[in-house]
Amino acid sequence: MRLRNVKGADDTIETCEYTIQEPEQNKGTWQEVFGNDNPIHIEIGMGKGQFILELARRNPDINYIGIEKFSSVLVRAVEKLEDFEGENLRLIRMNAENLEDVFEQEEISQIYLNFSDPWPKDRHAKRRLTSTTFYKRYDHILKRDGVVIFKTDNRELFDFSLESTKEAGWELKNYTFDLHHSEYVEGNIMTEYEAKFSSQGKPICRLVAYRSIR
Repeated sequence: MRLRNVKGADDTIETCEYTIQEPEQNKGTWQEVFGNDNPIHIEIGMGKGQFILELARRNPDINYIGIEKFSSVLVRAVEKLEDFEGENLRLIRMNAENLEDVFEQEEISQIYLNFSDPWPKDRHAKRRLTSTTFYKRYDHILKRDGVVIFKTDNRELFDFSLESTKEAGWELKNYTFDLHHSEYVEGNIMTEYEAKFSSQGKPICRLVAYRSIR
């Protein structure tokens, strides 16, 4: 999908007090950035920010970091921050392939993946955020009792994700092929895509993955 450039997006992002310009410099010291010892949750591919912004509002005792690689998308999240008064949210423009350059081992408590790019061609499978390649990255930055929570409307990507989770040596805490008609819907926060797809009657798939504590 080709994204339309947004004039002035880079300037808007760079001048926002919630965005981090050189995240590599904070590796291992993110709790100092937030000024507390609260757990840190990240959303990879945060899109326009509806999901993580609502999480931050509801949970002031958790620190959130939203990651998005496209300026034209991230700027829409920045625009939503005008009425946000919390101190527990930061945004980063970066490629998820560089996670280990930005976060130290076991620095993150939870990872959210919402409606990620399916990369449908087989030769691009390793780029999928639920591939074994990315699970290795998560294994490094995630605390031993941490979890990865993944949601999508793409059934083929979800089937792939169920298999790759097992291939990576992770366990499935739970999963569903229709989140909004399951026992796991309570407390669910919808993304922009989720609200759109749900209104069209499309089922939303979700899984929660973890590693056996060792």
